[in-house]
Amino acid sequence: MTVTLSDVADHLGITLTPASVSGAEGDDTAPALLSSPVTGLATLARAGSQQVAFLASDQYLAQLRATGAIAVILKPQHAEDSPVPCFITPDPYSAYAKLTHLFSHDKTELLFGDQTAKASGEGADAFIQNIHPSAHIASDARLGQGVCIGPNVVIGSGVQIGDGARIAAGTSVGSRSRIGRNVLIYPQASIYHDVIIGDRSIIHSHCTVGSDGFGFAPHRDGFIKIEQLGGVRIGSDVEIGAGTTIDRGALDDTVIGDGVKLDNQIQIAHNVEIGDHTVLAACVGIAGSTRVGKHCMIGGGVGIAGHLTICDQVNITGMTLVTKDISSPGVYSSGTAVEPNSNWRRNVARFRQLDGYIRTLINLEKEVRDLRERIEQR
Repeated sequence: MTVTLSDVADHLGITLTPASVSGAEGDDTAPALLSSPVTGLATLARAGSQQVAFLASDQYLAQLRATGAIAVILKPQHAEDSPVPCFITPDPYSAYAKLTHLFSHDKTELLFGDQTAKASGEGADAFIQNIHPSAHIASDARLGQGVCIGPNVVIGSGVQIGDGARIAAGTSVGSRSRIGRNVLIYPQASIYHDVIIGDRSIIHSHCTVGSDGFGFAPHRDGFIKIEQLGGVRIGSDVEIGAGTTIDRGALDDTVIGDGVKLDNQIQIAHNVEIGDHTVLAACVGIAGSTRVGKHCMIGGGVGIAGHLTICDQVNITGMTLVTKDISSPGVYSSGTAVEPNSNWRRNVARFRQLDGYIRTLINLEKEVRDLRERIEQR
């Protein structure tokens, strides 16, 4: 299907505004322009004459003025700088995110190819239930309408899979797990037993959900393994990046709230609870039984110790180490920023001497107090 500027305007619900600095005469929103084909999205610097770009930061104003895009999504205050027609909105980044869906490839066709066939019944997105012959599905598993199961998928006993769910090649789903409606699981994911995944969630390749938490009791002969008797509950509209691991609970469940977004290669330990609409960047590690609130943003490489509570609306910057509770919303950081190695080495050397400096300062303060007392007594 050919996408036009008119389709883009309709999809965004934003009227196309003529260029302010183009110097061209006439109406840039004439039918001839609105019927122009759009092949996709691109950055301001690389966009061609059939691509739409967006501007969300003043940092790229120079690129806006030189862009070759057919149109740009931008804020009202930037419209006068645009040499091309624009879609004006207070939130260009959200509009760009929405527009990506117009150009996205159909995931079912990409993952399942000719295995799927459009249903003849109602609903343009309805697919006939299609199971690859190499898949192994337990006799008591329950599959909803329009489910797609790819090659070499294994579905365990008592599993329930909701309508429209798609489980791609090589994935395993353990016994008694429940997969919601329209869930998408990419190839080679591992879903252990007693895992619940909410509607419309996305699980990327090589995710492991429901593996044993790190639980061992010290013993004179070594360690005794603590069997992890809980499960994992994942809410609706969650996305979990490639290679991320979510351990099952020791007794209660590990819980991931609605709308949570987890990047690649994150470790979520047993009995962690993450509140609704919280976002974690890559390589975050959260130790056991920690609770993270709602609407939090946690940067890449952050480490969070166990048995902590982090309140709602907390932003933790990348590589921060969290070792105590956070009870007030706001932005939190730790560590030192990058600097030339020679400066860093000197600062490290001084840091190692810090205790000595403090002790010297305390002694000097005491000596000053004693001296003042002697002077006052004269």
